[in-house]
Amino acid sequence: MQNSFNKQMPVIISTLIFLFLLAACECAVFLLFLTPSVVAKTNTIRMLKSFVFFAAFAPLLIFCVNIEPSKSADPEANYKTLCSGCHGEQMQAFVDRRWKYGNGKEDLFTSIKVGYTDGGMPGFAAALSDAEITALADYILTGIENVKRYDFAKNKETPSSFKTKAMDIRVELVAENVGVPWSLAFLPDGDMLITDRGGKFYRRTKNGDLLTIAGAPEVLAEGQGGLMEVILHPDYNKNKVIYLSYSAFKQEGNRTLATTAIMRAKLDVNQLSDQKVIFEALPYSRTRHHYGGKMVFDKEGYLFFSIGERGNEKENPQNLGNHLGKIHRIKDDGSIPNDNPFVKTAGAMPSIWSYGHRNPQGLAIDPKTGAIWSNEHGPRGGDEVNLVEKGKNYGWPVISYGINYNGTTFTNKTAQEGMEQPKLYWVPSIAPSGMAFVQGNRYKAWEGDALVGSLRFNYLNRCNIEGSTIPDEEIMLENVGRMRDVRMAPDGYIYIAVENPGRVYKLIPN
Repeated sequence: MQNSFNKQMPVIISTLIFLFLLAACECAVFLLFLTPSVVAKTNTIRMLKSFVFFAAFAPLLIFCVNIEPSKSADPEANYKTLCSGCHGEQMQAFVDRRWKYGNGKEDLFTSIKVGYTDGGMPGFAAALSDAEITALADYILTGIENVKRYDFAKNKETPSSFKTKAMDIRVELVAENVGVPWSLAFLPDGDMLITDRGGKFYRRTKNGDLLTIAGAPEVLAEGQGGLMEVILHPDYNKNKVIYLSYSAFKQEGNRTLATTAIMRAKLDVNQLSDQKVIFEALPYSRTRHHYGGKMVFDKEGYLFFSIGERGNEKENPQNLGNHLGKIHRIKDDGSIPNDNPFVKTAGAMPSIWSYGHRNPQGLAIDPKTGAIWSNEHGPRGGDEVNLVEKGKNYGWPVISYGINYNGTTFTNKTAQEGMEQPKLYWVPSIAPSGMAFVQGNRYKAWEGDALVGSLRFNYLNRCNIEGSTIPDEEIMLENVGRMRDVRMAPDGYIYIAVENPGRVYKLIPN
């Protein structure tokens, strides 16, 4: 009651002043008519004008004295107002950072209240009460706790089996000593193709033999580059055609430049022939990362593939005049479909299907709907799963749920008109790689869901797909290794490829 009364005092006082001035105005008007002297009338008019002036500004006085500092008792609102400009709107900087001043509740309280000016952290004692600081510290702790869901350190060994919400799964090793297995593809006879990012190309026979395939393209196996995706032509049974994405390179003076390229070739047991480069992303770049390189055919026989922005986020993803930071669509021979969204846009690359991407490392077609889904790496936080649609802009780097690797922010926007929102995003980053939709009856409880591998936290992620939404997800197969690819094979089983060491596993429901 006392606090409520104290808050009302400025209004009460200001209202009394206003009433007093109105009464003074009425008296001045009364005197004006009774005073015969011209001088007296003039003085009375001046006095009346003063009263009117102050009476007019009395409501403003009432408003001003009752204003309190713009803050909220809601810790989330206070975080967005006071903290998000430096630390990210979704607490990305708090998730997996190195803590100079400690990350316990008392440490956070002190940091918020007192600050560390030498470290660029202001204190907010004047803006927030101790109770509000405590609530804000608790809110930040929820973000810090989020990274602990990926703490699988208790078990360092690759599991031979694992339990999920719906079933138990046995893990069977089917291939090893394959370097960094970037991609898997399955031949009609039961053999498996495996690309090694280092440049080797393998055929694993159904008997378990590992054959090296000759004729693969020469690659620049540096950084994130090398031999990447392998997929079959939709009519492989007839034409024996496969496609390989890889990091192509060329010399320009004393510099080696690289890009993402796609080769089409015929496969005869362990030999490639009729090799032809059907796509070459322009421009070439000096960087050695963010190649993209994922490929998938849709039901109409068009080839979709991802190209990363090559680390040049300021110029490439939003620029339709180059191939970088985009998902593309071409015919099986490399020619351009005439209904691509930017075919008639002056200066645009005609193969572009969507743009504003960072580094898509998963690409898959939903077999039920035909929709194209992708996952892509964010920076620090902000990895995404997107429903890829014709001509749409996916926002990078104008909008993002991530921050720079050094903890600074590069944008304060997570949404903007004309830019698509992800269907799911991860903070902290899990480094998603590979993508496959579950089909068939072997994993009935997962049918229609999307599987994504995690390079950073070494696990398999199940995204529950409902139409065009992802209402929940499940962490599975902890500690399996840096998961590079996940595939549904024609035999109805799920296969995964992991690196360090390079192995391929088969997931068998018990």
